[in-house]
Amino acid sequence: MIKTKDNWIAGFALFSLFFGAGNLILPPSLGTKSGADWWIVVLGFVLTAVTIPILAIFAHAKLQGTLYDFGKKVSPIFSTAYCMLIYVIAIAIPSPRTAAVTHEMAIQPFFETKPIFTSIIYFGLVFVFAVNRNKIISLIGKFLTPIIVLILFIIILIAAFSSSGSISPSTFKTPFVDGILEGYQTFDAIGGVVVGAVIIISLNLKGNDSFDARKKLITKAGIIAGSGLLLIYGGLILSGSLLSSTFAENASRTEILSSLSTQTLGDFGTAFLSILVALACFTTAVGIVTGTADYIKGICNDSKQAFIITAVISCIIGVIVGSYQVDFIITLAIPALMFLYPITIVLILLNIVPNKYASKLVFRSVVLVTFIFSITDFLGFIVPRESLTGIKNVIPLANSSLGWVLPALIVFIGLNLKKFTLKTT
Repeated sequence: MIKTKDNWIAGFALFSLFFGAGNLILPPSLGTKSGADWWIVVLGFVLTAVTIPILAIFAHAKLQGTLYDFGKKVSPIFSTAYCMLIYVIAIAIPSPRTAAVTHEMAIQPFFETKPIFTSIIYFGLVFVFAVNRNKIISLIGKFLTPIIVLILFIIILIAAFSSSGSISPSTFKTPFVDGILEGYQTFDAIGGVVVGAVIIISLNLKGNDSFDARKKLITKAGIIAGSGLLLIYGGLILSGSLLSSTFAENASRTEILSSLSTQTLGDFGTAFLSILVALACFTTAVGIVTGTADYIKGICNDSKQAFIITAVISCIIGVIVGSYQVDFIITLAIPALMFLYPITIVLILLNIVPNKYASKLVFRSVVLVTFIFSITDFLGFIVPRESLTGIKNVIPLANSSLGWVLPALIVFIGLNLKKFTLKTT
């Protein structure tokens, strides 16, 4: 029987899995740019960085399967390709970004070394820990998260009560949409479909509880984790807004976070936070590399060689991409996220709704339409935007990089109305 204590333990564990130190650089920067519109930005950011990821956990509570099960109603080939794409992007962007964040926050302020040296040492250690599956990493993660969260709450409280009240004007034309799109950069929706599967596997291994009991546990844990993420993300956006006039005009995301911590905690506090963030980034990178290598190992008949090769390739990619600046990596990620995030969102939502509204036809049609109408959003960050002006003016919300939303909704409603009409005639 699952006790209340179990819900909280699972909730904190889930929060720790979601809580990526690299994500901390995003909210303060958003707050700085949003000015008095910070609360509107929070609504958009929370939608894609908290709500959708937690809905992914709810979907896993309903499915109680693996990442593959999320897309199998579309087709086995699609689901396999989707899984592969998730892991490829994970090792190509969020994993290297942890190295870049570590360099800019924990190395660059104290040592005059080039990012490539940090990246080589960083992913050399990542490889060692991933191959040896050292339990120290999981232990560090358990202790790091509570300490970082405590420090962040202190930063937020000090910022809220010590602010001079001078807030810079908003630079966003559409704060809500900008919050939504910046939420993509957390990778939390993608994390939700991956992390949820990990939790299901862990609970199934215990094998002591019924399907319904596990469903309730996962759902309650999701609510607890989501509440924690909401408080931290919202608080950091507010803090960035309140202190926006104190940051340099062209400050990077990591510089804004460092400045925010310096103004609230002092130099020692900033140095301490930087070290903690670096360690938390490292545990995230080890987790991504290990998880990806495990997946490839699984589809290669548990080949240890496949695991080693995947880990080596992942770390080489990490070294190359991780040697660039954080802001460049974030910019590099935009096209991939514009392609993958809409599909991930609709898969999450389709797996949540009752099965009678989400047949194979609905899955296939909605995913296909989402893919087609997100092409302009994807291309908008690759080719000159002027060349897409005509088509973007035709598709509703396309100018806000959300051109897939209404078509997907219309197809979903249309197919279900048609099915309902056929049944009643």
